[in-house]
Amino acid sequence: MRSVPVYHGEGACRPFKYAIACAIAIAPTGLLALQDEGRSDDAQATPADPDASAAASPENQDRDEPIISDEEFEQVVPELDPEMNAPLESMEDFQARQDALEAEAEQRAASADAGSPEALPAAQDGDTVEALADAPITDPAIEEPLPALSEFQVEPVTIEGETPDDENVEIEYAYRIDGLEPVNDKVEDVDVGDLFADLSALEDGDGSAANAAQVQARLTSDQDLIVSILESEGYYDSSVNGSLELPDQNGGKATAVLNVSPGERYTFGSIDLDAPPVVPDDLLTKNFGIKVGEPIVAARVLAAEANLSVAMPQQGYPFFKLGQRDILLDPVPVTGAYVLPITPGPRSSFGGFTTSGDLAFDAEHVELLARFDRGQLYDSRLTDDLRSALVATGLFSTVTVEPKQTGEAGPDGTEYVNLQVVQDAGPPRTISGGAGYGTGQGFRVEGSWQHRNLFPPEGALIASAVAGTQEQGAGVTFRRSNAGKRDRTVELTLNAARSDFDAYNALTGRLAGRISYDSTPIWQKPLTYSYGFELVGSYEEGYNEPLGAREKELYFIAALPGQVTFDRSDDLLNPTKGYRLTARLSPEVALNDGTRTYARALIEGSAYYPFGDSFVLAGRVRAGSIPGIDRDDLAPSRRYYAGGGGSVRGFGYQQLGPKDPNGRPIGGRSINEAAIEGRYRFGNFGVVAFADAGQVYDSVLPKGSDLRYGVGIGGRFYTNFGPFRLDVATPLNRQPNESIVSVYVSIGQAF
Repeated sequence: MRSVPVYHGEGACRPFKYAIACAIAIAPTGLLALQDEGRSDDAQATPADPDASAAASPENQDRDEPIISDEEFEQVVPELDPEMNAPLESMEDFQARQDALEAEAEQRAASADAGSPEALPAAQDGDTVEALADAPITDPAIEEPLPALSEFQVEPVTIEGETPDDENVEIEYAYRIDGLEPVNDKVEDVDVGDLFADLSALEDGDGSAANAAQVQARLTSDQDLIVSILESEGYYDSSVNGSLELPDQNGGKATAVLNVSPGERYTFGSIDLDAPPVVPDDLLTKNFGIKVGEPIVAARVLAAEANLSVAMPQQGYPFFKLGQRDILLDPVPVTGAYVLPITPGPRSSFGGFTTSGDLAFDAEHVELLARFDRGQLYDSRLTDDLRSALVATGLFSTVTVEPKQTGEAGPDGTEYVNLQVVQDAGPPRTISGGAGYGTGQGFRVEGSWQHRNLFPPEGALIASAVAGTQEQGAGVTFRRSNAGKRDRTVELTLNAARSDFDAYNALTGRLAGRISYDSTPIWQKPLTYSYGFELVGSYEEGYNEPLGAREKELYFIAALPGQVTFDRSDDLLNPTKGYRLTARLSPEVALNDGTRTYARALIEGSAYYPFGDSFVLAGRVRAGSIPGIDRDDLAPSRRYYAGGGGSVRGFGYQQLGPKDPNGRPIGGRSINEAAIEGRYRFGNFGVVAFADAGQVYDSVLPKGSDLRYGVGIGGRFYTNFGPFRLDVATPLNRQPNESIVSVYVSIGQAF
C-alpha cells in the first residue's frame, strides 16, 4: 500500500482573498481526501483506489460531512485589516517619517554613550521581556578594524574519537590481474602485463593511496586501460571487471583485482586497398605487408600504413595520399574487413627546377647539387638528399623542396614533376673565434671573418688571424664550395706567419691551392680526399748538428700535398663508435744550397668502441717518414716533432725526440705515436683517463724503441659544436728539464 502524508497543524488551510474552504476527511483506508466546498456532491471525493470509491457511495455519504460547520469556520478565521485597502502615503510623507526615525535612533545612541538607561540592550527592539538581550545597535566593536589575515587564527573543530584533518591517513594496497594468460600465449611482439605496468595508475601509485576511494579511482582507470591494450592487440570483445578487497581488522594491504575476459582475437578476414592500378601491380600489397588471416594489431596496421606513405613516394608516386581506414568487425567468424581508400596520384619522373623567395643562388646551381637526371623515376630519398645538400651550404635560414605537377608527359608513361625550391637566404657574414693553451706552445687565439657568398654561387672570402705567445699570423682565403660539381671545394690561400718555438724560429710566407672532397658536421662522408699545391718561402733558425750550432737559412719549398681519409665514425668532433684511416703524402722540392727532392708521408688510424651509453674506449696510432733527404738539409718547420695536446700528452709542445746540447728539440725524419683513452660522459659533462706514447727519430723509418709515455686525466664539457677539452698529464720516467705536469685546453676530442 502506498503511504500518503497527512498535513496538519498551523497552515494546513490558509485564507486567501478568494477563499476556498478546505475540509479534511480521513477515508476508512487511511488515505487523505481533500474536499472543495464549491463542488457538487459527485465531485467531492477523488478516490485514490477502489476502496476510496466505495467510501464515496451513497450509503457512505454521512461519513463525508465536514468536521466543523461553516459558521464555526468563519468565527475562527480573523477578519482582514481594513487598512489594507487604504491609499499609500506619498513619497514626501514616507521620507519625512524615515528622517524622524533616524533622528530618534541617533538621540538614543547619544544617550547610550552618556550612560542613559535608554541604552538597555533589551530595549533595542522594543521588547523588554526576553531571555537574551539584544546586542546594542551602536556596539563599538562594529567600528573596530578587522585583524589582518596573517594574524587571524582559525581553530579547527575536532570531534572526540575522530582523527584530526592534518594527519596523513594512507592506505597500502597491492594489485593483481587475473585472466591474461591466454593473451600472453598468443601475443608475440609485446608483453601485455609489462605494457600495462608502464601505463598503469595503480602501478604509478607505488602501492599507496590517501584512501580507498583513490584506489577505486585508479582501479577504474586501469580497467579502461586494459581494455584499450587488449583492443590494440585484436581482442575487441574483451571486458574487465574490477573489485577492491579491503584488509581485515587486523590490518594488512587492500588488494585491487582486475578480472579479465579477453574473448576471441580478431583476424583480418579481407584486406581491400582501394586504389586505381599502380605500376607494378603488386606495389601496394608488397609494401603494405599485412596478409589475410593475421591478427588485427593496431601497431602493425599503423606501421603498414606508414610504410606505404614512405615507400610509394620512393617508387615514383610523390603525391601519394591515404584516406580514412575502415575496419568492419564480424563477431561470428571473429574477423574484420579492412578497407583503406588510396589516392596514388600520377606516376612521376624528375623534370626541372624552379626557385623562389630570397635567393642565395639560382636554379642552375640547385640542379648542380642534385644527384639525379631529368627523366629518372621520382624518388623522395633523392629529394631529401637535395634538401640536405642545400642546408649544408650554410647559406639559408630556411629552405624547402617540394614536387609540383606539370601535366607534361614523361618517359615510360610517367608525368614530369618539377622541384620547387623556396629559399630564405640567411646572413652571409660570420665572425668566429677560438682559443687554446698547451704547455710549450703557450696561449693561442684564432679569429676569422668570412662572407660565405661574396662571389655567388657559394664563393666565400675568409680573413683570419692568429695571435699567441709563440705564434702570430694572418691570411686570406678564397673558397668556392660545390665548384662545378657537388661536394667539390676549390680553395686558394695566402698567409704569413711568425713562429718562435724551442725547436725553431721562422718567418714564413705561403701560397697554397687545394681541391677537396670534404666532410662537414651536417654531411659526414665515408670517403674524403684532397690534393693541391703549396709554395713556401721561409727564413728559419734551427740547430745544425754538423756545425754544432744554430743557424739561420732561407728555404724555398714547392710541394704537392695529397690526403685520403676513410671515415666510418659516427661524428666528426665527438666520435663514439667506428673508425678512421688517413694517409698523407707530400712530394716536395727544396731550394737551399741546391735542389733537394724528398717526400713526407704519414698514416694514422683511430677506433672508437662504446660500452653502453656512457663509456667509450678510444685508441689511436700514427707513423710517419721523410725519405730522400738528410735531416739537417730539411727545413726545421718541415721535420716531424712529437709532444703536446694533439700528440703525446705529458710533454711540452714538440719536446720529444733528438735535442741539441741546450736541451732544445731538433726534430727528425720519422715518428710513431699511440694513445688509448677511456671517456665517460654524464649529461653535458665527462671525464677522461688516458695514456699516450711516442717518439721521434733521426732515421728514415721509426724504430719503435725508446718510447716515452705520458698519463693523465681530463674533463669534458659537451656543446652543440663539439666538446670543450681540458687535459692534465704527467710524463712517466721524467727526464731533467721536463715539466711535472702539462695542461692542454682546446675544443674537440684529442683524436
